[in-house]
Amino acid sequence: MKRRRVFALAVLAVLASACGGSSAASSPEQPAELRLGYFANVTHAAPLYGVGTGIYQRALGSTTLKTQVFTGGPAAVEALFAGSLDAAYIGPNPAINAFVKSKGRAVRIVAGATAGGASLVVRPDITSPAQLRGKRIADPQTGGTQDIALRTYLKGQGLEVDRSGAGDVTVFAQDNSATLDLFKAGKIDGGWVPEPWASRLVLEGGGTVLVDEKTLWPAGRFVTTNLVVRTAFLREHPQRVRALLQAQIAAGKEIRADPARAQDVVNAQLKALTGKVLEPPVIARAFANIEITEDPVASSLKTSAEHAFATGLLRKADLAGIFDLTLLRDLLGTDVGDAGLGKG
Repeated sequence: MKRRRVFALAVLAVLASACGGSSAASSPEQPAELRLGYFANVTHAAPLYGVGTGIYQRALGSTTLKTQVFTGGPAAVEALFAGSLDAAYIGPNPAINAFVKSKGRAVRIVAGATAGGASLVVRPDITSPAQLRGKRIADPQTGGTQDIALRTYLKGQGLEVDRSGAGDVTVFAQDNSATLDLFKAGKIDGGWVPEPWASRLVLEGGGTVLVDEKTLWPAGRFVTTNLVVRTAFLREHPQRVRALLQAQIAAGKEIRADPARAQDVVNAQLKALTGKVLEPPVIARAFANIEITEDPVASSLKTSAEHAFATGLLRKADLAGIFDLTLLRDLLGTDVGDAGLGKG
């Protein structure tokens, strides 16, 4: 209850300070710092690489980059609402949730970062969707990106799960590291998880991929990670957001040009942030399953929102204006699609 009151107060603060989503207006003052959040996951390779190589700080010049690592989208969203973050890399469903809960005022998606890289990995004896009945399947966060994908998939297979996660299949949320440990111990039957955890469940846990999520999407593309910015920061400091986007684009080019080096840099960052590194086969497999792209694959976010509304975990809402791709389009010199959800 206390957490809900704090969250509600944070939303009210956002509503009081944010007004609109135009990136045209600017402040003459350059901010002393830009506070950026991201995860210690391979699906956040762009910021991990960009921070690790110094690309982000160099692009920001005299504006100091301050980073914070999160384990889930909801915590990053709360930090954005509280004004303790200016920008964050999060999944599509947390971004949708932030937009809806703030009545469309708190954040804007200014770019994509990663597409693909999520799978349902199960015990080897589970070879068909029907065999999931009665099983226990984990995902990272209730109402999160993988949770919505899992629930939607199960419903499509005729397997009912209620909002609490009970039903024909027991769905529950927990930290990805706990999912790996419990899977290896035989205490759960599988997990719908992002990279590198899907690869770890396969290579370290002996699991098999029942569903590679890309097989469920047109052309095999769906957004996994977006870059969101506080609307107020975007309005007041568009040139700093532009610099951040320039840095991400530069990092993306280097990652695509030399994946082996990128894996080394990302692994070094993971060690610095978590104290652990990924084994070479794990990080290689994980990288092979993701696409580093600035394209937010907006059509997949729109579909993810429809799936989230259908689960009842998020109330139906109008998402018009969730994207502001003005700066990204200018930098790339191309008309990146927003699925009709761009700023008016």
